[in-house]
Amino acid sequence: MAGHFEPLPGGGAMVALDDVEISILRSLAVQLLELIGPGTEPVEGHDPLDALFAEGPTKPPADPALARLFPDAYGGPGQKLGADEEATAQAASSEFRRYTENDLRARKREDALAVVRGLDALARSGAGAGTETGAEAEGAEGEGAEVEDAETEGPETEGVEAGTGVLELSPEQSRQWLGALNDLRLAIGTRLEVTDEDDGGELLRLPDSDPRKPMVMAYFWLGGLQETLVETLMP
Repeated sequence: MAGHFEPLPGGGAMVALDDVEISILRSLAVQLLELIGPGTEPVEGHDPLDALFAEGPTKPPADPALARLFPDAYGGPGQKLGADEEATAQAASSEFRRYTENDLRARKREDALAVVRGLDALARSGAGAGTETGAEAEGAEGEGAEVEDAETEGPETEGVEAGTGVLELSPEQSRQWLGALNDLRLAIGTRLEVTDEDDGGELLRLPDSDPRKPMVMAYFWLGGLQETLVETLMP
């Protein structure tokens, strides 16, 4: 079971993670939170509804990784448009972005926080005693996913090595994890210059001395987690 998700009876998913995997996943999720940016908080003395109805940006982010997470709704790379069509697409994308990007950022932030909370709960259970928690992801406190220690008897933990924790996700938490895993792969893939036309397979042939190699291994590891989590959500 280690290294991939399995379905839970009645819905949801579970995965076995050791200390190193917990640490890597949490670090990546925190970096994703930093990339997305802080949530929109009401200004002291102002109506909280102001933040709810605040308009978002009209231009795509300058950071390529962020632009991949928040792409234009119309047009985009690979589409051949005339000058008038491109101008129309840009105007429509700007208008769409203005009213949707803030909500999309908030949702992506909540997805990443769900990962941090789940991993923190697993660390507190004793499976990830060496994993730092708390200050890196402000607001990550709260209820997380259910956890089981590998020494707990039962079919869910059968075959799991000692020192490995089992993280159990509800169907809703599974969808949040899936969103965060997808965002992580998009961001890392952008940094590695992986395009929609290739799967990045040639990156696996990089020598171990290449500074990109750890990022490459993380990219494909996240892909395996994402694929098996999708399978648990399928009817």
